[in-house]
Amino acid sequence: MDRDAYRNCCSLVTIPRQSYEQFWSSHFLDYIDKELSYSKFFKKYLLPNHPCMFSKRFTEDWKCRKQWVSDEGKPNFQKLLQEFDETPVPVANCNAKEYNANPKQVMPFKEFIHYWKEYIQNGHSSPKGCLYLKDWHMSRDYPEHNVYSTPAFFSSDWLNEYWDTIEVDDYRFVYMGPKGSWTPFHADVFRSYSWSANICGRKKWLLYPPGQEEFLRDTHGNLPYDVTSAELRDRSLFPHSEEACQPLEIIQEEDTISINHNWLNGCNVDIMWQFLQSELLSVQKEIDEWRNTMDSWHQHCQVIMKACSGINYAEFASFLKIIAEHRMSFLNACSSGDSSDYPRHLSETLTTLGPYHAAFDLQRVAHIIECLLCNEDFKRLDHSTLTLQPETMLQQIRDTIQSTRGQHLLYQE
Repeated sequence: MDRDAYRNCCSLVTIPRQSYEQFWSSHFLDYIDKELSYSKFFKKYLLPNHPCMFSKRFTEDWKCRKQWVSDEGKPNFQKLLQEFDETPVPVANCNAKEYNANPKQVMPFKEFIHYWKEYIQNGHSSPKGCLYLKDWHMSRDYPEHNVYSTPAFFSSDWLNEYWDTIEVDDYRFVYMGPKGSWTPFHADVFRSYSWSANICGRKKWLLYPPGQEEFLRDTHGNLPYDVTSAELRDRSLFPHSEEACQPLEIIQEEDTISINHNWLNGCNVDIMWQFLQSELLSVQKEIDEWRNTMDSWHQHCQVIMKACSGINYAEFASFLKIIAEHRMSFLNACSSGDSSDYPRHLSETLTTLGPYHAAFDLQRVAHIIECLLCNEDFKRLDHSTLTLQPETMLQQIRDTIQSTRGQHLLYQE
């Protein structure tokens, strides 16, 4: 991030997000084929949460583009089998529905490839249905492969930074599927950003602007499983569906391999916080009848929330703490020249993004911590058990920003 980008956003409390009408009225989004600075990408797409498409030139040096793809531009099954053979992989059945999702099974990679080859030979059909290898943590299972690198535009990634630090999980995936494989209507984990890069093949994306999903709910308040289904036009089932805008279509349909990351940062952490509040409210409504019969009702809501959403308020606080500590260590290292206090694997990323970005991140963390301190449900947590002590962290963030400003690292009015 450069000085001007930091100047434009350093005082923001609420991230300004412009209307999405330009996308669904024109069915157009920016196609980026030329060099683009990170700061311009930050201001034009990250801050306002606007979609865009990058050309293949941004991934042309990835090893997987060369090794996993045949000369005809198709999946190189032989090479893939050499690399992954007996590896267990998650495979969804696109022809089956289970709780508004496709049920999954784990099978050896070579079994999926055998199925895929037969599926193609049979005219893209199979009695087993249409199977889709998805949500495979390939980079976690094979960290030494290095078959791709995260583009700099997506490198400010708090989500994977946090889960890498606690060594529990990650949100980096490989998808492989035949023509006809698909994913039901959904919003991404924690309402994070998502980037997806096709290694070969084409897909068809249907993107609805935020808020349009409310028109797609059925009479029970549930969202549709398939937004292309004819039943969505049944007013007795989906009374407001005709009020929704037409989705933005990005058409890509073939046998496909793609790399996908969920990611979030200071530009959309407020959306994550809104999502968590909404999730907790939904849990509270579901078990409201027991509110007055349980002394630990609020704690139970947090437990249920984590079981349903994968995170609760206590872990969100821990998430913010780790992100803040990394950036405070980085800024202090910029001042002292000692980089031993923050993880080595983050050194290159934080250095590339620079001190202005670290300061912006800290300001966003501070804003969310201030929101936590005003939240009644967060106040009810046992703060002695939290890894984040919010008032202390806020003061540390302010002290760090002030001290690094004193070293002329950051912009001041």
